Amino acid sequence: MSDKEWSFFYRQLESGLHIDETCFYFSDDPNECEHYLGCLPQYEKPYWIGYCDVENGCEFKSALELVNAPVFDGRSLEQRRGEMVIISVDGLSYDNWLRLRQRLH
Repeated sequence: MSDKEWSFFYRQLESGLHIDETCFYFSDDPNECEHYLGCLPQYEKPYWIGYCDVENGCEFKSALELVNAPVFDGRSLEQRRGEMVIISVDGLSYDNWLRLRQRLH
């Protein structure tokens, strides 16, 4: 993910809107194991990383806390953002989600 894409994605994550159920993998993973994260604003710790790919899942109070948590093989999403390949966000393919979000901003 380029710096520009990361910046846009992080701003959307931080806003907590239309970002739930983000599915992604890391390009250096030959098995392309899917990971999930999202935000459910109605909760005290609204930011989460999936229960199926991270044992017992993780919940966070902020987007910053989420992206800096070293839960992906001891590294954070911030550290691995260059390897992050987003498949879908909020039920839309990444390309469709990106076009929609950019049109609304």
